[in-house]
Order: sequence, then C-alpha cells, then structure tokens
Amino acid sequence: MRHTRIFVDLPLAVGDAVTLPPGATRHVTQVLRLAADAPLILFNGDGCDYPARLLTSHRATATALIQDVTAPEPPMPLAIHLALGVSKGERMEYALQKAVELGVSRLTPLFTERSQVRLEGERLARRLEHWRGVVIGACEQSGRRRLPLLDPALALESWLAEWTAGGVLLDPEAAQALINLPAPNGEITLLIGPEGGLSASERQQVKKQGFQGVRLGSRILRTETAPLAAIAVIQALWGDFK
Repeated sequence: MRHTRIFVDLPLAVGDAVTLPPGATRHVTQVLRLAADAPLILFNGDGCDYPARLLTSHRATATALIQDVTAPEPPMPLAIHLALGVSKGERMEYALQKAVELGVSRLTPLFTERSQVRLEGERLARRLEHWRGVVIGACEQSGRRRLPLLDPALALESWLAEWTAGGVLLDPEAAQALINLPAPNGEITLLIGPEGGLSASERQQVKKQGFQGVRLGSRILRTETAPLAAIAVIQALWGDFK
C-alpha cells in the first residue's frame, strides 16, 4: 500500500511528535481526510524517509509520531542541471514538476529576450515560492527524498556571466544529435529557451560560453515538452533509467 508522503522543513528523528505545517495539515485533514492513527511518510530533504502515524487530525492542526527511518537515498549517477527559459503559467509549472519527477538535481529559471513573463520584486518572490511548492509536490509524489536545488530566477545574460562550466543547448537547428554526445563526467547542464526559443544573438552568446548545440530529432517541441524529452534521453543514456 502506498502511503502519503509529506515534506516538513524540520529536523526529524525517530520518536519525535511533529506538528505538521499549515499546508500539510490542510492536505492531510481536509483533502485526504486522514484520521488519527493513519500511516504516512515524512521527509525533510536529508535523504531519508520517516514512516509515521497521525497522533491527532483536526481541521486546524495535525501531529504525527515518527516510528522509523529508512536508509538514505543513494546518490544519482548523473547530476542534471536544467536551466530553463521562463514560460507562461502552467507551462512553466508543468515543466518544473515533470523535470523533478524525471530526476533533475538543479533548476535555474531564466528570463530571456523571448520570455513572455516579466517578474520582479515581490511578484517574483511569490512566483519563486510557488515554484518551490511545485518542486516539493513533485518530490512527494515521485518518492524523491532529496529536494533538487531551485535557483533564484536570473536574466540569461547575468547567469552566463556567472556560469563558466558550459553545457548543452537544445537547438532544433544544431547539426549534432543529443544521443551522439560523449558520456558526461558525472554532471550535465541542459539549457532550453522559452516559447520561441532563444534569439539568434542569445544562441551565439551561449555558444561563446562553452555550450554545445544539440537537437532532438527533426521536430520542434514545445517549451514544456522539450525538457522532458531531453531529460528522459539523458537518463536513458547515462543516468538512472538503465
């Protein structure tokens, strides 16, 4: 039987009685309608799962008793860093959610010339917090015990000024196919543009920074489809889909 998994941003240990945060309490008591003594799994991103049982389950509060701890989640054979052009609403959320389910280790949202979303200040802070919730929800659903790193959103130019490790740029006009790349040495950075892709000047700038253009077949994929297809190929070739 699959138990409900809940992320709590707290230290956890066997024998602890943990008060669930408000969002988790609402989910457990009002959405799932779990009663006292129901089993669930807590995790805090340290790599372990903490099997627990609900002690109390009320509309406003819920507490759980941690009964056990699992062995740490083994490290992934390949660390995948997805740098993704910010796209509209649900497209961005979908791409982030599925990228986490597929096993990315790091996510960097980027504002580019063709990004149709422009955020700053408080609006950007709220959006980043929302994206973090999407990442956490994907970890809860997929069984991941460690949260991938979610970077602050940056302009592409600013990010390139800081990023010196290079990577691969998904480009439908590239001569080389992704599947023909040599195996990466433990990590790979994948850069994908928003709706409409990166501009010609941005592609030139990216390649000057050591990114290699690669393509996925002959079709042009949507911004929410491209990262999922590319990550799946990368995982199948060099990651944990083997």
